Amino acid sequence: MDRTATAIRQYRDRDHDAVYDICVRTADAGGDARGRYASDDLMPDLFAGPYLHLEPELAFVLTDRDVVVGYVIGTADTPAFVRAYRREWIPRLADRYPVPTRPPATPDDEMIALHHRPERMLLPELAGYPAHLHIDLLPGHQGRGHGRRLVETFLRAAARAGAPGLHVGMVTANVRARGFYDRLGFHEIPVPDPGPVTYLGRTTRVSAPVETAR
Repeated sequence: MDRTATAIRQYRDRDHDAVYDICVRTADAGGDARGRYASDDLMPDLFAGPYLHLEPELAFVLTDRDVVVGYVIGTADTPAFVRAYRREWIPRLADRYPVPTRPPATPDDEMIALHHRPERMLLPELAGYPAHLHIDLLPGHQGRGHGRRLVETFLRAAARAGAPGLHVGMVTANVRARGFYDRLGFHEIPVPDPGPVTYLGRTTRVSAPVETAR
């Protein structure tokens, strides 16, 4: 593995489109979700955009020869993030995703309903793990140690922000992702009726530092 060509650095505004592209290309339980919804921006608007807008200081990208090929984003304080999502992000996208007036009938409807229910992220079982993250890598850069480096970078940032623990909500069917988190020391957090999601958590403590480019 050639680490000399790769670097982890803080997110910059010019990385926005690359992060959106990576998000949709990995949004189908790790597979490509392009063309699955009416707009390829739908999944990034829910699972990438709000973090880039609300908490860019906790967004990091992996570059390969200066091309963005992966990212980790999240929050150190999920309750505060949920309040900001409702206060700022939902109104920001009001023209794109109006408040639903009927029960969800299509995959797009289901995602838009989630967008309007950010409080779904607040579960009492997760209170001891106030930080959460989303991580995505293009297929060619998976399985090469980059994911571990990204997660550890985020863990340190979350710890500096005061979070003692972190959780992730992963699609249970994504068996490969579960193996990745297990190797990083995550454990399952029992949650009643979790639906298609498994919740995992761990402390934000990490040993040796990861060098992050600026």
